[in-house]
Amino acid sequence: MEVRVRDHDIFSRDGNNLYCEVPISYPAAALGGELEVPTLNGRVNLKIPAETQTGALFRLRGKGVRSVRDNKVGDLICRVTLETPVNLDSKQKEMLAEFQRSMNASERKHSPRVSKWLDGVKKFFEELKS
Repeated sequence: MEVRVRDHDIFSRDGNNLYCEVPISYPAAALGGELEVPTLNGRVNLKIPAETQTGALFRLRGKGVRSVRDNKVGDLICRVTLETPVNLDSKQKEMLAEFQRSMNASERKHSPRVSKWLDGVKKFFEELKS
């Protein structure tokens, strides 16, 4: 007997594991919080720690597909993606501009991936000179 698994709008499957992409807002990624995510058995809360980066994976054990052979249940793996806000009003744009100015004025490194990327660019150009 052959079973075919249809494509789904939310989930993709690999064995007993399910995968889904969960969009999160910038404030939720920066400050942390909880998101409601769908599972095959209803909704569950996913805790998002502060300073979560886009692409972070969160495993919800036992929320995947039950195997018909051995009765084992897979996991649901959620990949968060940062969603850039759209349709901002003038006050929201000014608040973001002020936030950007405060980030630029700070001595702290707030963007670990940007810093790492810039270090890689610098190294690339140094190697071209040699």
